[in-house]
Amino acid sequence: MKIHEYQAKELFKKFQVAVPKGVAAFSTEDALNAVQRIGFPAVVKAQIHAGGRGKGGGVKIVKDIEEAKTTIEKMLGMILVTHQTGPQGKKVQRLLIEEAVALEKEFYAGIVLDREKSKNVVMVSTEGGVEIEKVAEETPEKIVKVWVDPMIGLRPFQARYLAYSLGLLGDSLKQATNFLLNLYQLYVQSDASLAEINPLALLKDGRIVALDAKINFDDNALDRHPEYSELRDLTEEEPAEIEASKYNLNYIKLDGQVGCMVNGAGLAMATMDIIKYYGSEPANFLDVGGSANKDTVAAGFKIILSDPNVKAILINIFGGIVRCDRVANGVMEAVKEENVTVPVVIRLEGTNSVEAAEILKNSGMNFIVASDLSDAAQKVVQAVKAN
Repeated sequence: MKIHEYQAKELFKKFQVAVPKGVAAFSTEDALNAVQRIGFPAVVKAQIHAGGRGKGGGVKIVKDIEEAKTTIEKMLGMILVTHQTGPQGKKVQRLLIEEAVALEKEFYAGIVLDREKSKNVVMVSTEGGVEIEKVAEETPEKIVKVWVDPMIGLRPFQARYLAYSLGLLGDSLKQATNFLLNLYQLYVQSDASLAEINPLALLKDGRIVALDAKINFDDNALDRHPEYSELRDLTEEEPAEIEASKYNLNYIKLDGQVGCMVNGAGLAMATMDIIKYYGSEPANFLDVGGSANKDTVAAGFKIILSDPNVKAILINIFGGIVRCDRVANGVMEAVKEENVTVPVVIRLEGTNSVEAAEILKNSGMNFIVASDLSDAAQKVVQAVKAN
C-alpha cells in the first residue's frame, strides 16, 4: 500500500527521522493558512502517488502571499503528468506546504528487500534528486549498498560507513548515521516494503533532513497495522484494483489487449511473458489464487472487462488444490452471468483436467480450448488479431 509524502513524513517524525516543517492542506483556504503559518519563502508540493512531480510542475517555491495564492489555486485540481503517472496524469487533491530550506548538498537514501539474498539492503548515493533507476543504469558505482542480517538489524558501523560514503564528516556524519539507523527502525517496525528519500539533504546550517519521503507498506502485513487503513487514498488507485481487493484478487492493470485470469503469481508472470512472445500484450495481471470458483471467476471477468482495451481473455489454471472440473463449471456460470462477448481461450491442467475438457466441450458455448500454455498463447493472440 502506498501513502502520500506528507503521511510518510508524519511517520518519519515518530521515529526521529528529521524532516522540514510542513503542513498538509486539502483546500485553497487550508493551504493559504498553512503558508502563513510556515512563513516565506515556502514550498508548495502536489501530493500524488507518483514521482517526478517537480519536473511536471507539482513543486513550486513561493515568496509572498500573492504568489502563494496563484500557485495554490493553479495546483489544486490540476492534472499532473509525470513519467510515473503516464499520459493520463493524476488529479491533485492534496498539497503539502513546507518551509524552504537552504541546501548545501543532495543525496539519495533507500531501503528495500533484496529477495535474492533474503536480506534488507540499505542504499545511499551522492546523486540525490536524480532518478535512482537512471543512476543504477548509467553510474552504478555511485550507489553504495549494505545488506542487513534480519536477525541483527542495521548496526551503527554499517550506518556510519554509508554516511561516510556520502563524503560527510564531523557532526554531519554523526547526524546521518543516526538518521539511517532511525530510518531502518521505521522500515522494520512499520512492515514497509520500501522506504525512499530522494533527495536527502545536507542543509547549509549543517542539518540532515528528508526533503522527500516515500513509504510503501507490505500488503501482507496490514493486518498487524489497522491504523494504516486510514492512510489509504482510494482516489489514487485504479478502480478495478480496488474492486479486485474486495474479492481478494491480485489485479494490476496493464496496457495490452489480452485479459489474463490465472492462479498463482509465477504462472501469471509466465502467461504474460508467453503472450508477449507470440506477438501481443497482456492487459492485466490477475491472480485468482488457489480457490478459483464461480464467484471469483465471475468477479475476475467483471474486472477484466471493465478495461475497454481487452479484445480476448486467456484463462490459464493449474489444478492443484483447486479441481479443474470445478473451475470449468465456474467459468461456464460466470460467462453466462457476466455476458462475456470477447473470445475466451481456456487452458486447464492438473487435477481432473480431462473431466474439465469434457465439460467445456459439451457446454454449447464458444470457448477456445487449448492443449498447453504455448497453444493457449497462440490462440489468444490470433483471437485478438481477428477481433
